[in-house]
Amino acid sequence: MHRIRWAAVFAVLALVFAACGGGEEAAPEEATTAPPATEAAAAATEATEVAVTPTQSMDLTFHMVTHSDDGVFWSVVKKGAQDAADALGVEMVWSPSSNDPEKQVQDMQAAVASASDGIGVSLANPEALGSEVQAAIAAGIPVITLNSGSNQFKELGAVTHVGQTEIVAGEGAGEFFNGLGAGKVLCAQQEQGNIGLEERCQGLAATFNGEVVTQFIGLDSEPETQINTIAAALQADSAIDGVLGVGPNVAVRAVEAGNQAGRDLSIGGFDISNDLIAAIEAGDVNFTVDQQQYLQGYLTIVFLFLNATNLNTVGGGLPVLTGPGFVTTDNVGQVKALVDQGTR
Repeated sequence: MHRIRWAAVFAVLALVFAACGGGEEAAPEEATTAPPATEAAAAATEATEVAVTPTQSMDLTFHMVTHSDDGVFWSVVKKGAQDAADALGVEMVWSPSSNDPEKQVQDMQAAVASASDGIGVSLANPEALGSEVQAAIAAGIPVITLNSGSNQFKELGAVTHVGQTEIVAGEGAGEFFNGLGAGKVLCAQQEQGNIGLEERCQGLAATFNGEVVTQFIGLDSEPETQINTIAAALQADSAIDGVLGVGPNVAVRAVEAGNQAGRDLSIGGFDISNDLIAAIEAGDVNFTVDQQQYLQGYLTIVFLFLNATNLNTVGGGLPVLTGPGFVTTDNVGQVKALVDQGTR
C-alpha cells in the first residue's frame, strides 16, 4: 500500500514538473506529438484520483483519550483531530471523560486492548494516568500527550507533548495585568485537581507585581454558581480589582459578577469562545490567552500518523508549543471569523 501511495505522489509530481517545463523549450518533435488538451486533462484527473484513494483506505486507528467535555474548548480540539484524520484517511476514536480520571483510565485501557496504532492523551491528572501511559508504551503503542502534561510527558516516555507550557502562559497573563495597572487579581479556577489550571495561576503569581488569590469557583456546567462565587469574593475583598478566568467561560461570568458587585474590573481569560470574543469586542474583557487548541488535535493525529508510517519523532525531547498567544481588541475581529468556522 505504501508503494502505491508513493507511486501516486511521484505521478502527481511528474505532472507538475511537466506543466512547469523546467524552463526549457520543447523539441519540435515533442510539440507535434503532444496529446490533445482533453487527453492531458483526463490523465491528470486519473493520476490525482490514484494519489488520493490509497491514503483514504489506510488501516490505521488512533485514539484520543482526553479529560474533555462537550464545551466550546474541546469541541475545537476534536474538530482538529477529526480534520487531520479525514485528510490522512485514518480512523480517529474520540474518548471524552468530562474530567473523570477513572473514566480516562478505562478509556486508556480500552485503547491499549484494541491494539491502537497510537494514542493521544491529556494529562490533567498525571498521577492517575501516568502508569497507563507507560503501559501503552510498554505494549508498543506510541503515545503523545496533548493540552496537559508538558512537564510529565518526557519522564513517562511519550514521543512529545502538543500544547502550551501553562506556567509560561500564566506568566504572560501576569505581565498583561501589570500593564493594566491591576493590584490584586483573583485567579478563578473551574476545575479542581487539574494541574494545568494550577500552573496557570502559578505563572500569574510569578510575574504579576501585585497579589494573587487562587480559588475554585465552580464548574463550567454551573454558571450561576460561578457568577455568585466570584461576586462573593469581590464583596468580601474590596482590594480585588482583577479577575483571571483560567478558562473561557469563567472570564465571561466574571463580567456579570463584577456588575453584581458594582465593581470595575480588569478581566482576562484563557482560550476562546463566541461569548468571550463578544465580551472582548464590547470592551468588557481585556484579553484572553489563546493556546490554539485546534492545533492540539490536528498535530497530535499528524504526528502519530508519521510515527506509525515513517517512524518520525518530533520535538527532540521538548514540547511542541501551540501557544500562548493573546487575543485583544486589536485582533479580535480577525479571530472572530475563524471562531465562526470552528477552528479557533
